[in-house]
Amino acid sequence: MAKIYLGLDASTQSMSALAVDAVSGEVVYSKNVNFGADLPWYNSPSGYLKNEDPSVVHADPMMWLDSLDMLFERMKADGFDFASVAAVSGSGQQHGSVYLNSSFFKAVENLDSSKTLAEQLKPSLSRATSPIWMDTSTTLECREMAEALGGNAELSRITGSGAIERFTGSQIRKFAKQEPENYADTARIHLVSSYLCSVLAGRDCAIDFGDGAGMNMLNLSTLKWDGKIVSFLADNLAEKLPEVKASANIGGKISKYFVEKYGFNAEADIVLFTGDNPSSLVGVGAMADATAAISLGTSDTFFASMKDLATDPDMCGHVFGNPAGGFMSLICFRNGSLAREHLKADLGVDWTFFDKTSFESTKVGCGENMFIPFYGDEIAPRVNSDSPRLKGTADFESLKDKASAVRALVEGQFMNMKLRSDWMSSKPSRIRLTGGASKSDGMARVAADVFNATIERMKVGNSAALGAALRAANASGGFSWSDLAEKFCKSDASKTVEPIAENVAVYAEKIGKFAKFIEAEYKRA
Repeated sequence: MAKIYLGLDASTQSMSALAVDAVSGEVVYSKNVNFGADLPWYNSPSGYLKNEDPSVVHADPMMWLDSLDMLFERMKADGFDFASVAAVSGSGQQHGSVYLNSSFFKAVENLDSSKTLAEQLKPSLSRATSPIWMDTSTTLECREMAEALGGNAELSRITGSGAIERFTGSQIRKFAKQEPENYADTARIHLVSSYLCSVLAGRDCAIDFGDGAGMNMLNLSTLKWDGKIVSFLADNLAEKLPEVKASANIGGKISKYFVEKYGFNAEADIVLFTGDNPSSLVGVGAMADATAAISLGTSDTFFASMKDLATDPDMCGHVFGNPAGGFMSLICFRNGSLAREHLKADLGVDWTFFDKTSFESTKVGCGENMFIPFYGDEIAPRVNSDSPRLKGTADFESLKDKASAVRALVEGQFMNMKLRSDWMSSKPSRIRLTGGASKSDGMARVAADVFNATIERMKVGNSAALGAALRAANASGGFSWSDLAEKFCKSDASKTVEPIAENVAVYAEKIGKFAKFIEAEYKRA
């Protein structure tokens, strides 16, 4: 019987499953449940609840449980062989938190397969909804953290990040302040990842280093909860937190609920879940030192493995645990595809012009033209902005020179990425490009020359779910990372882009001018 390893991903908008045969190197199954389309009764068309205050973004944790039952029911209807699954792991949207009373421990251990997960576990909630990564309502609590704990630079040194609104620590502090009775009733605080892991294992599971580092509470030097930070955030918080462990730990065997209801092998291991970003690092094969990945999406994301611990002095980047060992960096750029689409619309051009014509008809470096692509507030660097900034010829600044505008915007995006990632302890010699815009040959060329690195284009569809499946195969099945990367994380050799020395020299000279342009145009937030 083939040993199948199952990866789950609870993202903002969906619950996904991806199964691999680690021996043959094949993805054997994938399925998806969309929260908005498939669970409309939760009134969360984009995966979260509407709120009059746009800074408050919560989700109903029971939606995640219902989606898990629905996903497995659909897999069962498809004839998926649950009995062949040797191990399961998963990932969850980072920073989101679930608050549980003392009844949770017995409830999760005694799940009845004749009932749904949600109806059995809803009574164990001490907080009806879960703040997720999009929540920005804790500015006051972040300020309090920084003032009490030695400043943001000190917090970054200890935890890998300054005090961040969406991170879990400030969210816990706000909850304890505003709902003291419900906080007092809370016996356990889980992340989305560790909560789902606990449900699958039928026992209270640990938080892994990868996701735990996104809480502003984990001391990266000791890999333990930082006593000073935890004590400041809320009374008795230490006793409400799960253990924190390395990602490769086994949380337990799968709960009998899933054995009886769906036919899982009772001996299937549940490998600790992690956050979606650490899981994606594995899913794109960037778990080794000096390998990075750039995801070109609504927001662009730069993430990379790091051999040695280092933190960003400008506090734009974050440090999480690498599921394969060591650490990883992550930097998010809010003005990603939204900026590219905005310019494309302003110019009235199609994707062919944006992707091909503009790069073919302009020179590398775009002469003296420079484009800071911040159509809205940016977080790397932290600046307030309501429009981009252009500097150069009259035709360029007025957008009459459409081709140069496109090239300069893309160059600006990648030069900004390079500037914000230079603090890392290792410099990537290979970058794996993912996301919709990674298909652009022009953008891949600019990335290769700005970073002086080989650019590889990936075919990964759901890198977080794939990373979860590979983690299960590594931790439970003993498959090596190099073997798994070779089988599942191959790039399309025909689309690999190597840096050109002359172009590298152009950007090496221009990036200093670009940095000064940003400093001159924007005041730091």
